[in-house]
Amino acid sequence: MSFWGIIKLAFISLGRNKMRSFLTALGIIIGVTSVVAMVAVGQGAYFSVQENISKMGTNLVMVMPGGGSRRGFHGPRGSMTTLTPEDADAIARDCPSVGAVSPIVRNSGQVVFGNRNWSTSIMGVNEHYLGIASREIVQGRYFSPTEIRGGHKVCVVGRTIVENLFGNLNPIGQIIRFKKMPMLVIGVIKERGETGMGGGDQDDLILMPFSVVQRRLMGITHVQMIHLSAGSQEAVEPAKEEITQLLRRRHRIREGQDDDFDIRTQDDIAEMAGATLTIIGLLLGAIASVSLLVGGIGIMNIMLVSVTERTREIGIRMAIGARTSDILYQFLVESVVLSCVGGIFGIFGGFGLAQIIGKFVEFSPVVSNTSIVISIAFSGAVGVFFGLYPAWKASQLDPIEAFRYE
Repeated sequence: MSFWGIIKLAFISLGRNKMRSFLTALGIIIGVTSVVAMVAVGQGAYFSVQENISKMGTNLVMVMPGGGSRRGFHGPRGSMTTLTPEDADAIARDCPSVGAVSPIVRNSGQVVFGNRNWSTSIMGVNEHYLGIASREIVQGRYFSPTEIRGGHKVCVVGRTIVENLFGNLNPIGQIIRFKKMPMLVIGVIKERGETGMGGGDQDDLILMPFSVVQRRLMGITHVQMIHLSAGSQEAVEPAKEEITQLLRRRHRIREGQDDDFDIRTQDDIAEMAGATLTIIGLLLGAIASVSLLVGGIGIMNIMLVSVTERTREIGIRMAIGARTSDILYQFLVESVVLSCVGGIFGIFGGFGLAQIIGKFVEFSPVVSNTSIVISIAFSGAVGVFFGLYPAWKASQLDPIEAFRYE
């Protein structure tokens, strides 16, 4: 019998008991649905994180304090207080691959205007920060270098602050208070929106001269971080090396000693986030794949039942000239057809489930062509693996005994 003839016969055989065939394929449908949906969620999360990282700035490089060390015990990253505004000035002055530099200090608390208040964070930055972070002012103006050096209590606010404190009132020229310190609002930052994946609202912030936040709000002399932009994408790695050498000299770190600072680029962050999400995606896919194995076991069980039910049919076919290979292929193709049909329905189910999940998360799940092809291939492989033993058992029946079977 030809290959297409075997496939046609397989559909006829499966169509004799449609409900049983459907229930048998249901395990595969559920398994493929789960795998496609989980992979789509993982890929959607990955693309969302990459997009959000790209929004952080242009050729962004971040310098952070290292982990503190005392009596052999190391503290977490950022626990040191070794970075200073002078370090930022030295980087801007002595590192030719660096374009712009801004020291960063950050504090959280309640901001108050009239009878309204809002819990937010305030960032102390300099005049270069907007360019580094790829942000811009849409209303009013940004603070000047003179205001930074003079410690003027001026600030620019994000759209979330405007909506929650001022409503329809023009925020420019208004006085707000942060931890009892009055600040004059001179500008509004262009809206950027949610970052997704738990990153928070990038419009829920206040920018202020770093000298004011550092000394008057926090009472410190160090800075918590330094943000800078390299001159170009190709200059990111040279800038990283120049900063490392400069800070080791400034901090008097001897040969062989660990750095008391940590440097991260956008690529570093993207790589770490991508690796984490890849592991999570593989874990979700592996968990969902258990359903495929359960579905495969269901197919094997039903095919074994089918062999028993059709023993007399097998004997008749053998008696009129069917070869052992014909019987083997017939039952194996039935198993593969059942599995692949379930896989096709599972792909549609996975696409629908991914769309539903997308309504409850901050990113859009992505169903890729690769996941669809892999799902179909895996479904077929499940059909072959779990259908091979029933097909082999059917092909090994004794024709005389099978013909006489009742």
